[in-house]
Amino acid sequence: LSLLVDSQSHKAKWQEAQAQHSIALHCQSDKERKIAQQEQETPRNASMNIFRFLGDMSHLFSIIVLLLRLRVARNAQGISVRSHELFLCVFVTRYLDLFFRFYSIYNSVMKIIYIGSTASIIYTIKYKEPIKSTYDKSQDTFLHWRFAVAPCAIIAFATHMIAKGMKGFDAIELLWMFSIYLEAIAILPQLIVLQRYKEVENLTGNYIFFMGAYRALYILNWIYRANTEKGYKHHWVVYFCGVLQTLLYADFFYYYIKAKARGNRLQLPQVT
Repeated sequence: LSLLVDSQSHKAKWQEAQAQHSIALHCQSDKERKIAQQEQETPRNASMNIFRFLGDMSHLFSIIVLLLRLRVARNAQGISVRSHELFLCVFVTRYLDLFFRFYSIYNSVMKIIYIGSTASIIYTIKYKEPIKSTYDKSQDTFLHWRFAVAPCAIIAFATHMIAKGMKGFDAIELLWMFSIYLEAIAILPQLIVLQRYKEVENLTGNYIFFMGAYRALYILNWIYRANTEKGYKHHWVVYFCGVLQTLLYADFFYYYIKAKARGNRLQLPQVT
């Protein structure tokens, strides 16, 4: 009888130990799953550092400068609506997660500012007098839907399908990839418009400069994060598009800095 009692006691202790071990494994599994989910839901380039902050502020300042230029000068000469239509496509497709994911107040506010201000710029130039009458459509002729949006959509779809396949298809991921490709060339219509004028108005030149500085600072942000964050995930497509976007500004940067150093008005090589 004593042996039977001891046996049952050992069995009960063994079952209790197994149950506790199972609970511990379950808790650990849940913890790991939550960590993995948090990492997956962490927005790309969300880690804040001085380079990212300065890049965001440069981008924000470029928008403020352009809105100020429209308000003060009351004309849209030298401004490309088509570039801003491309940027609006970039922001809308990239920030769709604004409606179902929350990362931080800073993140959400910046997304809303980018979308709202770009839409406001387009509306002001296309529909608000007297600015509307000063917008020169004959200079803003880049076929952006055909030569920017369509190719970027095709490339984004192709690269997404190659990387993920049908089983891994993710519409949000696809739209994000599309926005990365499109942003790389969205400034092209604006640069073409500027080169069709002999001189560039001061505030317009400042606007373009800060737009270019924003992306250059983001490249420094990626370099900094790659060297300081453990397990930092590299996005080679993002790197390529960021460098391409910055290179498009290189010629403008040269003439802008040259003009500022000499105290002259900004002049670009004129094209027809």
